[in-house]
Amino acid sequence: MVRCFSVLTLTEAAEQLRSRRLSPVELTRECLARIERLNPGLNAFITVTADLALKQARNAESEISAGKYRGPLHGIPVGLKDLFDTAGVLTTAASNQYRDRVSTEDAEVVRRLKQAGAVIVGKLNLHEFAFGVSGVISAFGPTRNPWNLERISGGSSSGSAAAVAAGLCVAALGTDTAGSFRCPSALCGIVGHRPSAGLISLKGVVPLSTSFDTAGPLAATVRDAATLIDALVQKSGLAALLDENVARLKVGIPRKAFFENLDPEVTSCLATAMQVVGKLTSQVRAVEIAVDGFRTIFDAEIYEYHEAMVANSPQLYDPRTLYRIQRCVGITASQYIRERRRLAEFRRAAEQIFEQVDVVISPTVPVPAPRIAEVEALAMADVRPFEVKNLLRNTSPFSVMFWPTTSVPCGFTRDGLPVGMQISGRPGADSTTLRLAHAYEQATESHKRRPLQK
Repeated sequence: MVRCFSVLTLTEAAEQLRSRRLSPVELTRECLARIERLNPGLNAFITVTADLALKQARNAESEISAGKYRGPLHGIPVGLKDLFDTAGVLTTAASNQYRDRVSTEDAEVVRRLKQAGAVIVGKLNLHEFAFGVSGVISAFGPTRNPWNLERISGGSSSGSAAAVAAGLCVAALGTDTAGSFRCPSALCGIVGHRPSAGLISLKGVVPLSTSFDTAGPLAATVRDAATLIDALVQKSGLAALLDENVARLKVGIPRKAFFENLDPEVTSCLATAMQVVGKLTSQVRAVEIAVDGFRTIFDAEIYEYHEAMVANSPQLYDPRTLYRIQRCVGITASQYIRERRRLAEFRRAAEQIFEQVDVVISPTVPVPAPRIAEVEALAMADVRPFEVKNLLRNTSPFSVMFWPTTSVPCGFTRDGLPVGMQISGRPGADSTTLRLAHAYEQATESHKRRPLQK
């Protein structure tokens, strides 16, 4: 059973903190109380850093009271996917390989969050080593969807999405290689933005595939996501551009592949959403996008990182993760180099679509959140086809091309499960996808709904 409750967005909380109508300590204690009450059911957090969070909140309160306000993240409780190194705190990658790994330094993005005055409330669950999209395979158990505890939250940034949706933290950082925070954002009814290549530092982040990895925000609203990016990039100014007019934007709809074999209720939600988009923009037209997985690059980079662990301590992986990593072996240097060259050519050709349109819109995930039991029942050999060909079908192509892509809630099924729409744009044009996502959000109501398990 689910009931809705009022949770402050990052933007709302920041204004109340700045004006001292709310204290960072009060907000942090409220998040920690929700974690204590709800996390046993959701399993979103691996490590809760309560003492660190309260210390940071007290410091923020003192600074704000003294007129030393650092900006919109000052005093805001943030959660981190457990791939981000955090000094003095476990960074496990949700694997027994790293169960006792304590980071000695902060990842660059964690350092910037601390500089901005954010409050770190803990490290969030994920699909082991980010190599999967269900969020079920983790040394710490599956993350559950806050809209229905029998459903997956999506992955690999499973805990990040569940925690934000349920109000356990105000915002979170995740990583995305083939859809790893767009998928859980869609299934949990929040916003996730995959940035353009190189926008956000990956220094100090446990990698999956370095050619496609990126870090980014999971948040309640588009403005919250843009604000978080601004803090990580420092002076990117994305939040300030959100209210610029979108009336001249031309929208492309890739029906082939992206809109085929959808769940009927996803189809219905997207049809309604596109009616809104059509009124906001100047043109909506059909386009075609080539799809290529470039598995050679993906597999080679995964195996390179894991090779020593596979050789020395294979028993510490979940067997299903080990099976998938072992399938990545055997790629030669010449094969990898040829695929890197082909990838560059593929990306150049794909970007020609922006001579016709400014953005491309598609369903984020073709289906609502599957049941955990359904995922866990799959035989080992069936795990990879299920995860890659279904849940990641619509997100992976934009990861390959490394286009900035925003997933935004666009409706709910009859059973109350969220549906997401992704807006993708030209590399470097993060502001364009975020502007249209924000305009759509302002014209609709889906983003205002929040779950809370009894």
